[in-house]
Amino acid sequence: MKGLFVTFEGGDGAGKTSILREIGKELREQGYSVLETREPGGIRIAEKIREVILDPSHTEMDGRTEALLYAAARRQHLVEKVIPALNEGRIVLCDRFVDSSLAYQGVARDLGMDEVFKINEFAIDDHMPDLTLLFDIKPERGLERIAANQGREKNRLDLEHIDFHEKVYDAYQRLAAQSKDRIKVIDADQQFESVKKDAYHVLSGHLPS
Repeated sequence: MKGLFVTFEGGDGAGKTSILREIGKELREQGYSVLETREPGGIRIAEKIREVILDPSHTEMDGRTEALLYAAARRQHLVEKVIPALNEGRIVLCDRFVDSSLAYQGVARDLGMDEVFKINEFAIDDHMPDLTLLFDIKPERGLERIAANQGREKNRLDLEHIDFHEKVYDAYQRLAAQSKDRIKVIDADQQFESVKKDAYHVLSGHLPS
């Protein structure tokens, strides 16, 4: 039995990581076998690539280099962790996937969505998510949350100007409009429990019986 591949997307400060953990916990309590993972990262090689990409001192990194590194991490993570879990019939909850590259590098870095998708087509080899939850929050609100969260990992993308994050936001809106069957928009500018409830409601309609 093939598992269920669910990705969690959204701009910085949308709260998707916290929601993912809570939903994973709830699914386990119901008896589902769940794998929680993240991009870039999730496995040894991809975590090392993550360190290179997100190191705040690497401000000279070229946009194409960044896109290629994300795709490389994605490939290794997919073949080493995600695909085996899906083949075991597990529910995979992944914090970011290919849509992040399309939004951040394709649009915000001005590389072009089509160009970045071509790089990732080679990396993912037709393994797209079954469902993507897009946590929708305006960039200003997301960045306010980041500033207030002292425990959050600070990375190179946090150094970007508000214009960068606005481009990311607009890109996600475009992606959601283009892929309505796969991408479901969740209002992330609510109380945590309300966001979790909305996200779980959408996800529950895709769960294996």
